[in-house]
Amino acid sequence: MMMGRLAFAVLCAATLFLAQPSGVPAAQAQEGGGLLQRLLPGSRDRQEATRRVPFSQDEIQLSFAPLVRKTAPAVVNVYASARVEVRSPFMGDPFFERFFDFPQMPPRVQSSLGSGVLVDPSGIVVTNHHVIRAADEVKVALADGREFASDILLTDEELDLAVLKIEGRDAFPAARLGDSEALEVGDLVLAIGNPFGVGQTTTSGIVSALARSPRGISDFGYFIQTDAAINPGNSGGALINMSGEVVGINTAIYSRSGGSNGIGFAIPANIVRAVVEAASSGAERFERPYVGASFDPVTPEIAEALGMERPMGALVTNVAPDSPAARAGLRSGDVVQAVNGKDVDSPEALNYRLATLPVGTSAQIEILRGGRKQRLAMPIERVPEDTGRQVEIGGRGPFAGARVAALSPVLAQRLRLPINMQGVVVVETAPGSPAAGLGLRPGDIVREVNGEEIDTPERLKAIAESGGRWWRLSIERGGRLIRQMLRY
Repeated sequence: MMMGRLAFAVLCAATLFLAQPSGVPAAQAQEGGGLLQRLLPGSRDRQEATRRVPFSQDEIQLSFAPLVRKTAPAVVNVYASARVEVRSPFMGDPFFERFFDFPQMPPRVQSSLGSGVLVDPSGIVVTNHHVIRAADEVKVALADGREFASDILLTDEELDLAVLKIEGRDAFPAARLGDSEALEVGDLVLAIGNPFGVGQTTTSGIVSALARSPRGISDFGYFIQTDAAINPGNSGGALINMSGEVVGINTAIYSRSGGSNGIGFAIPANIVRAVVEAASSGAERFERPYVGASFDPVTPEIAEALGMERPMGALVTNVAPDSPAARAGLRSGDVVQAVNGKDVDSPEALNYRLATLPVGTSAQIEILRGGRKQRLAMPIERVPEDTGRQVEIGGRGPFAGARVAALSPVLAQRLRLPINMQGVVVVETAPGSPAAGLGLRPGDIVREVNGEEIDTPERLKAIAESGGRWWRLSIERGGRLIRQMLRY
């Protein structure tokens, strides 16, 4: 009995010795493995996997520090300040202005803090539009303590991107923009920025998802999602890959409390590169290529009706005459499924793919038509000059400070409206104006005012400037008709 127990103990010890990986080179461990490893189910899959646990103390002590040292000097703090006029709530009221003399109050300074990334040694800085929105002065502070005044080269509210320029005697530390198309879900990434103004901070995580379209962040619908901690102040900072390249510009988080819940979003580097190139060439705005077509998502019902295996792509709903889409041969009912060999899952993905292509080139578009796949060549063209009549509305009515225009296919694409829509649309509202106070937004279509149908910008201007105390408005927004009655 004693000899049997001794033999069993020796056998167990020998088995554990054969299974012990300590001291075995990684190549040998993967190639031969141990007895216990070979006996475990699924061991062949683990042996063939390229990713494994650390085998040595040196591997356990691996660090992100070299990446941070390489990239962190290019991540900057962005300080924006704006002077805001302080007005009495009774200013502008004829009754109170008749009996009271309101003194001019000194303006109040509003400040905001965010992050940015130097992407060129000449001093080109990328940040978020919302960081510098309506700023009178923008300063950039480098990680080494130097501070510079900056010029705003270009801003894009829809993409939530802004390009700044700082001047210095020497070349600035710059980070290289990487290829965001090469990212895969599960890739390691680092987020670098200045959360809560505490100073430059680095957090790590993975790419949680690609091509996300979160609502309420911006009109741009093609984000990188990451669980690397992003907090207020990180906006405009860098999302870098394991090669030290900037693959995204951190822009927003999903949070009910205001803190990081592990769901952050970054603008892909490929669209950032296109915006930087436009700013460097002297463009005042980043123009997406003119397509001349409207697109809808492919729902499960539409996919089933078209015989598709799954709902994906962008369904063509309208095509403007003599547009790039028309010249390419696109028709209503086509489903765009790929651009230059890259899948298109939604209209947002299609807009992103086209926006990253340089003007003057041609895109190979794969479509589904009548159950058969076809390829079309669509020219990437600059947005033509809009010939729509635009007028400024003055006076003291609710539309004062609004710029309106007659809808055209070009203007409809710029405002992300169906190209076949007609009417008088709000193009812009001046900050602090009655139109802005009313809540008018670019893209709103004015249908009726005080019972009068609005068919031209001049008609709206004449009615809006005629005065009156009671106003009845009908505004179309996002396919919904909003009716308002207000006293002004």
